Amino acid sequence: MSQRPTDSAATDDPGVEANLMRPGGLSYLEIPATDPERSAAFYAGVLGWDVDWRSPGDARFRDVTGHLIGRWTTGRAAAPEPGLLPYCYVEDIDGALARVAAHGGMLLGGPDPEGSLWIARVRDPAGNVIGLWQVGPRRDGPGRD
Repeated sequence: MSQRPTDSAATDDPGVEANLMRPGGLSYLEIPATDPERSAAFYAGVLGWDVDWRSPGDARFRDVTGHLIGRWTTGRAAAPEPGLLPYCYVEDIDGALARVAAHGGMLLGGPDPEGSLWIARVRDPAGNVIGLWQVGPRRDGPGRD
């Protein structure tokens, strides 16, 4: 069984941000990209992720919560068929889907109701499939206020 660091040990490392150290929490993600600039523009435009260009072709990101960081990487195949399918929460699924198309992505399915949720699957510019989800009524379309 693995040992978890104590809170003080976890935050004493100046190279690691404490908000990323959530046992069992997803904190780092590498996303395959054929064109990192285009992929960075997609995720920034659709999900509001903050992009940090370390050098040409080396884009790093931070999600709006600060709990997920990562980078786009070339030389790795995109995931055009979902195996592991990550879903990102959005407050307005219809607005997010409009931004998907505007930033070079494609709607694959939805938005469909799932209980009190609305879910959709999209393809990013590199071909990766991700999901989007929203809770509550849609602002546009069926189920809106």
